[in-house]
Amino acid sequence: MFGPPYFDAPFWAFLGLVIFFAVLVYMKVPRSITGSLDSRAVAIQAELETARKLRIEAEALLAEYKRKAATADSEARAIIEQATREAEALGREARQRLEEYVASRTRMAEAKIAQAEAQALQEVRALSADVAIAAAERILTAKTKGAPGEALVEKSIADVKARLH
Repeated sequence: MFGPPYFDAPFWAFLGLVIFFAVLVYMKVPRSITGSLDSRAVAIQAELETARKLRIEAEALLAEYKRKAATADSEARAIIEQATREAEALGREARQRLEEYVASRTRMAEAKIAQAEAQALQEVRALSADVAIAAAERILTAKTKGAPGEALVEKSIADVKARLH
């Protein structure tokens, strides 16, 4: 068309591309791109190193917390076992005190019953002695009349009272 066939559109496109790359090289764009990529690589490497250190710290903290959790768990078990032993001891002690209290109350009740029986027996004896004296007094009074009989009756009543009480 307008000139030799080797100056067609692909030729001009190629020439423009070569000039574009020449301008880029002249302006030191590849060096700045490389520098930018290198600085970005260094930043990424620093971030990776920081992440690695943080991971190591996190693993150490996790191990420490696991150890502390295991220690706390064993301490909790020991506390529970101690509390169980103390509760059992308190239960045994309470049962023993209760048994002692019941035994004491039983002894006291038995003593009161024995005392009441003895008192009732004493009252029955006193009452029967009074009844016997009254009966003897009537019988003797009826059989013995007069002054010598009365003296004998009084003496006998005094003797019976002395013996029965």
